[in-house]
Amino acid sequence: MRIGVLTLQGGVEEHLEILDGLGADTRRVRMPRELDGLDGIVIPGGEPTVIDKLARTFDLADPLAAAIGGGLPTLATCAGLVYCARDLDNPAPGQQTLGVLDVTVRCNAFGSQRHSAEQAVPVGEDLTVDASFIRAPIVTRVGECVEVLSRVPGPDGEPVVVGVRAGAVTALSFHPEENGDDRVHAAWLRAAALVEKFSNHVFA
Repeated sequence: MRIGVLTLQGGVEEHLEILDGLGADTRRVRMPRELDGLDGIVIPGGEPTVIDKLARTFDLADPLAAAIGGGLPTLATCAGLVYCARDLDNPAPGQQTLGVLDVTVRCNAFGSQRHSAEQAVPVGEDLTVDASFIRAPIVTRVGECVEVLSRVPGPDGEPVVVGVRAGAVTALSFHPEENGDDRVHAAWLRAAALVEKFSNHVFA
């Protein structure tokens, strides 16, 4: 499978390393033409406002949104979740998103960098991973066609949504790639293969 990783800013190398280790044919994506022929794309963590500005600078935002909206399997982590969301609770001035996922997201909901933490996170019904929450967002509204994959205790101890899936988009608040655990990526690659074969995204 040919998998792109959005390479504008953020944690690109960790995703590439895991995908390469799983046997994917990886490609760095910075320009619209680099979307051609992909079987899936990863939108990594980083700074969502920077990713947004660079994507628009390189005329990549609209083609990327069209590709994802057209069914390109997508794995978005942390800032990637923010960038895919339809709405933001607390956008920066002028901040735009791809609007391809019917959720509302609150940025930096877990606090600053010094509040970063690791915890066990369920992903779907059969997978639990140790994941890093680094200035992590949370999902505050879930559209009616969006499935919740993950909940964890939030900053106030109440459960919050940190993983969702809708159509071909799987989006997570956390960083499954930080600890070198490839199981989330492996499950997503299997799902992406099913999208290609059956046009029906299933995360397991």
